[in-house]
Amino acid sequence: MATYVNDLRLKEIGTGESSGTWGTETNVNLELIGDALGFATKAVANASTDTLTIPDGTATNGEPRAMYLKLTGGGQACTVTLAPNTVSKLWFIENATSYTLSFTQGSGANVDVLAGQTKAIASDGGGSGAILYDVFTDLSVAGDFFAANTIQPGGDTASGDAAAIGYTSAEGIIVTGQGSTSDVTIKNDADGTVLTIATGTTNVDIVGDVTASTVNADGDTAAGDNAAMGYTAAEGLILTGQGSTNDVTIKNDADADVLTIATGGTNVDIVGDLTAACFIPDGDTASGDAAAIGYTGAEGIIVTGQGSTSDVTLKNDADGTVLTIPTGTTNVDVVGDLTAGTLNADGDTSSGDAAAIGYTGAEGIIVTGQGSTSDVTLKNDADGTVLTIPTGTTNVDVVGDLTAGTLNADGDTAAGDAAAIGYTAAEGLILTGQGSTNDVTIKNDADTAVFQIPTGTTNATIAGTLGVAGGSTNGVAISQGAISIKNGGAQSYIDFYCESSNAHYARILAPAHSAFSGNITLTLPATTDTLVGKTTTDTLTNKTLTTPTLTTPIANAGIQLKNGATSAGFIEFFEDSDNGTNKVTLIGPASTADITLTLPSSDGDDGQVLTTNGSGVLSFSTVGGAYNAWLVKTDSYTALAGDQLICNKSSAMTITLPASASAGDTVTLKNVGNGLVTVGRNSQNIDSVAADGSLPKGNAVQLVYVDGTIGFVSL
Repeated sequence: MATYVNDLRLKEIGTGESSGTWGTETNVNLELIGDALGFATKAVANASTDTLTIPDGTATNGEPRAMYLKLTGGGQACTVTLAPNTVSKLWFIENATSYTLSFTQGSGANVDVLAGQTKAIASDGGGSGAILYDVFTDLSVAGDFFAANTIQPGGDTASGDAAAIGYTSAEGIIVTGQGSTSDVTIKNDADGTVLTIATGTTNVDIVGDVTASTVNADGDTAAGDNAAMGYTAAEGLILTGQGSTNDVTIKNDADADVLTIATGGTNVDIVGDLTAACFIPDGDTASGDAAAIGYTGAEGIIVTGQGSTSDVTLKNDADGTVLTIPTGTTNVDVVGDLTAGTLNADGDTSSGDAAAIGYTGAEGIIVTGQGSTSDVTLKNDADGTVLTIPTGTTNVDVVGDLTAGTLNADGDTAAGDAAAIGYTAAEGLILTGQGSTNDVTIKNDADTAVFQIPTGTTNATIAGTLGVAGGSTNGVAISQGAISIKNGGAQSYIDFYCESSNAHYARILAPAHSAFSGNITLTLPATTDTLVGKTTTDTLTNKTLTTPTLTTPIANAGIQLKNGATSAGFIEFFEDSDNGTNKVTLIGPASTADITLTLPSSDGDDGQVLTTNGSGVLSFSTVGGAYNAWLVKTDSYTALAGDQLICNKSSAMTITLPASASAGDTVTLKNVGNGLVTVGRNSQNIDSVAADGSLPKGNAVQLVYVDGTIGFVSL
């Protein structure tokens, strides 16, 4: 018989077979070989498992036989089985799904291909113990290696590596080398050395300039360093130099000196102007200093001067005087406006001050004014009035909006207040208003009313939905009274939301007006229970159903049919014509003993009948003599021991041998159709070979099971 045991599942034509079709079958094989060297695309199932099977002697859509196989589809991580497990083959597999595909062939090693990856996978075809290999693991390339995108190492390097690139989550990218002069050398495109790590050291030698956003030094410098930059936790950044004139010289881009530290000295000489975000002097000035800046722990920063008119003069960029301290005085004269981050006043103001800022320990900051209309006026940058204190009063008038982190009211409101916020210990926060329509209106950011108290009433109107967050134990608690829910021109309802982000709700909805014949009252059960729904799955205990109509009922246990004390229970099957009067009735016998009939687990074959083993176990049996009756099969079928089958199909079909067979079991086949019949071995040998058989048109075979080694022998 022809077989398909090769790695590409090509038809191997037996001697004397395929008369008149040998050329066609050979051409099919050649086309399949071409497919095996080509490219194919196949969608994997949106499931946790899928199987890619190389079919026997035929091509399929998305041919798994292809050398380069692009896999699409899939809606989750999936384990893909490459079948049959006897195929030894090389695949280039591109994972074009969004999930990891794990490839397997048997119980041996598997290969994972991440989403977006392409891997070369080789199978050994070892049957149930088949192993898959990731071909490019530990790849050795003799020449140059080029990558179109990125090279992603995924493991640590070792001390014995001559040249290696690795990666660990702790160390990140790792470059390891081993050389007689340098362990690592980085060169530019002109083959010039840029950076070296001397063999066995932790020093880095850079040939050219270093340009970096930040250079982080980590270690102290030494007295013998010619030019070094270091760092210690105590000293911070350290610059150390050694020269005949200067130990350190800082120059500008024109190679001119900016700052020098004379050799062996601690003085800093600055050639030009000193501009600093912060200049910290450390030492006191003296009375004879013409112009000095100093610092002491008691006095802080000290500016000392000596002049005939002013001891200190501060000027602006236009050489204009800004601030002066007259010679020998403690007064400060400011020529222009005074702008300060903090102005610390130290002293009380007095009633006669026209405009003064003061401070006392009891009163804090004090702003005192005197005017004909307002004692104090605060203005904005546009000279517009923001806040006033009317002359001789304790009232504060704010012209625009008042914005505060916290507004603490302290006092009761009055009936005549147009709009007031107050507080008493008994009433707490008080909002008082007076309007022609509403006394109080609360609006949202879109100037839309949210909450209203109609004028002169104690009613409250909420325009939108009232949301109450009562925590884990309480929502809305009503101590007494009833609730009436009205919804304008629509039916009223209550929505009860679930606990998971309020994703779903259960709604109690009033019937439509047309359904009412009067008001109704629903009384809840007096015990803890669950209400039964029309479309829910519920358990009814000790309930009597009078003449119920059950649509496709499901009984989780047995069903007992009783018909009073004098008649046996029965089942009636009515005709399908609108449940007419015609019916088939199954009725129990008038018996005094229990009878149990156990049905078989699957359907029988055409012509078979139910028989009992004498203990109530039923099975399908073939009525006949020494041989079973011949069965005609027009499609694929799994044979039973003793089957005599006539196969009649215009296209290919498969007859699968019994999975479990005993010595002497037979299956007899005759192919009268135009399609090739494949004899599936069902994990058993045929003629001592682990391969399926084939039965061309007009041929017949009787297969007899011998043992686990020979399997079925063909006669």
